[in-house]
Amino acid sequence: MSLVDLVMPKLGESIMEATILKWLKKPGETVKQDETVLEIATDKVDSEVPSTSDGVIAELLYKENDVVPVGKVIARIKTGSDAIVNPVHPTNGNTSSRKQQEYEDANLVEEIPYQPSQKITANHPSSSIRFYSPLVLNIAASEGISMGELENIEGTGQDGRVSKKDIMMYLEKRKSGAPVTHRVVETPVHPDVHEVPVTTPSQEFATPVTYSGNVEIIEMDRMRKMIAKHMTESKRISAHVTSFAECDVTNMVLWREKIKKDFEAREGAKITFTPLFIEGVIKCIKKYPLLNSSVEGDRIIVKKDINIGMATALPAGNLIVPVIKNADQLNLTGLTKQVNHLANAARTGKLKPDDTAGGTFTLTNVGTFGSIMGTPIINQPQVAIMAVGTIKKRPVVIETAQGDSIAIRHIMYISLSYDHRIIDGALGATFLNAVAKEFEHFDGKRSL
Repeated sequence: MSLVDLVMPKLGESIMEATILKWLKKPGETVKQDETVLEIATDKVDSEVPSTSDGVIAELLYKENDVVPVGKVIARIKTGSDAIVNPVHPTNGNTSSRKQQEYEDANLVEEIPYQPSQKITANHPSSSIRFYSPLVLNIAASEGISMGELENIEGTGQDGRVSKKDIMMYLEKRKSGAPVTHRVVETPVHPDVHEVPVTTPSQEFATPVTYSGNVEIIEMDRMRKMIAKHMTESKRISAHVTSFAECDVTNMVLWREKIKKDFEAREGAKITFTPLFIEGVIKCIKKYPLLNSSVEGDRIIVKKDINIGMATALPAGNLIVPVIKNADQLNLTGLTKQVNHLANAARTGKLKPDDTAGGTFTLTNVGTFGSIMGTPIINQPQVAIMAVGTIKKRPVVIETAQGDSIAIRHIMYISLSYDHRIIDGALGATFLNAVAKEFEHFDGKRSL
């Protein structure tokens, strides 16, 4: 008989920690190798952690909603036919011992030093929106700490995050009547600019909000909170500009209609417009590689790999962006299968953390839900995102050898949001129109 450690797995590049959503096994229960033991979540995707061996769950070292660093032991499994379980329950005991265990477990997370990435990132001002771990929020709720108080607590964690140690120290000082150190929000002062009153987040939350009339209050789920964080951060980081173009995709529509049944019979997969759009975008990225880059401090990092993110709506209404890695190395059949695989995995909750990492350019199809155009927000750290609208039949003027005439064509609007720090209007518009021409000049006689 021996003990096997189950550790928090590596969940992809740049992911340093994960939140335990749900334990599917309890101490004393048997588990098979590769059987799911718990469900976890990162800021990108939910995932499952399987057992690494057959045995019996001996000990769970963390509770649900705990944030655990990658590589940390989260459970222990007894192996061998005569394994006798002496389960350890983190929440056993009276209220005070449960709290003590909770704080000790949190210490296991917070005492691990943060290893900063070697990448250079833009400075985050101290006035940006703050986010808190479930543990800190639970302590705040149980101790009656308002959001206004929480916003004022000086954080010593990563990016100024309030840790368990910070909130416990604040509680001790508040109970003893000792002076409390508040978080300082710095406002940059520029010459020749008159100072104006600034409303800080703490002031925003200090007064309870009351609602009149018949309302329904819905708490954001974890994914919605992360989407909100990423979107507001992107608008703060990048200087967003959006350009629009109109394109005639009649050739593409007619070709797909002609081959879709044969394609499905041969490949066992339905061909949508998305892989056709991605194919055209890739050709234009090769001509204008600056669209496939990122900004790190004062440096522009041009990516040689073309990894296309495809925005996908989830059944719950949230959005996720799985990534087709090395998309330029796939033919149309390969792109179609990857698009279908990732979209299905996203909708059924089977995406792996690596499936959403490493994107260099994103395509979002706002036309799926009937929008004719959109102004999408850049998916950081990328510098551009393209939106394709719904395809509609419209009367348009076309030029022929016999002169101008009016015809019914399949028309679509496309838009490109780009980071004006490094992509000027000329390049953004040039790239966008190159994509429009690529769509318009689609070879309607191409073979499968």
